[in-house]
Amino acid sequence: MSGDLPLNINIKEPRWDQGTFMGRAQHFFMVTDPRNVLLSSEVLEDARVTVENYRLGIVKPGLTEDELWRAKYIYDSAFHPDTGEKMLLVGRMSAQVPMNMTITGCMLTFYRTTPAVVFWQWVNQSFNAIVNYTNRSGDAAITMNQLGAAYVSATTGAVVTALGLKSLAKHLPPIMGRFVPFAAVAAANCINIPFMRQRELKCGIPVTDAEGKRLGESSKAAQQAIVQVVVSRIGMAVPAMAIPPVIMNALEKKAFMKVRNHKQNNFKRLSESV
Repeated sequence: MSGDLPLNINIKEPRWDQGTFMGRAQHFFMVTDPRNVLLSSEVLEDARVTVENYRLGIVKPGLTEDELWRAKYIYDSAFHPDTGEKMLLVGRMSAQVPMNMTITGCMLTFYRTTPAVVFWQWVNQSFNAIVNYTNRSGDAAITMNQLGAAYVSATTGAVVTALGLKSLAKHLPPIMGRFVPFAAVAAANCINIPFMRQRELKCGIPVTDAEGKRLGESSKAAQQAIVQVVVSRIGMAVPAMAIPPVIMNALEKKAFMKVRNHKQNNFKRLSESV
């Protein structure tokens, strides 16, 4: 049974034109909308039913096009595109903003001591492993051994890079120490993502034609996709992890910051003496 809403709306594709910057921006604002993290299981299930029924030609009476698109983006935010399974909460794209803001802020703030560096790099790589596992290709199952190897390798790589650069930064201008978290994140991404998606490199990922018909699997397409993911992950970290160190280094040279730091140091020495 079909309602008043036409059945020719292509909800497999984004709502906005991906050939323009504004179209891509609108699409990704919807995909990463952090409010979707707060949606209840009932709302998610209702969106799933709406989307899957529409694909079968069944339209809920009174459903509008805006409501259909809203359901589509809610569905995309919580369910795996290949398997249809509900994804882990912190691994969803809608969780990226709050999770990354918190972890990045802590990595940039607590970088001076070795225990803090180790702890926050471990937290970051644990989060990255969850995201990579949650958003893996549904056609390439990953074993727990592969998952564990990727997680341990990425965490070790991040911690070794961070501690090595931290030690090296002692002999360099102070600003270089602020870039240690960014360098560690970049190094870990180069390890974590290929490891986590190694089965895709071996077995390939699905390739379809313009009409969505599956043509087969391609390892070369998987290689290109993983390289793009690594580069984009590092690029996404630049605004939050490479720009603030420059700004903070400039601010610390200002008089009001010197006075504040002087008071903090005096308070610290007083506390230690007590």
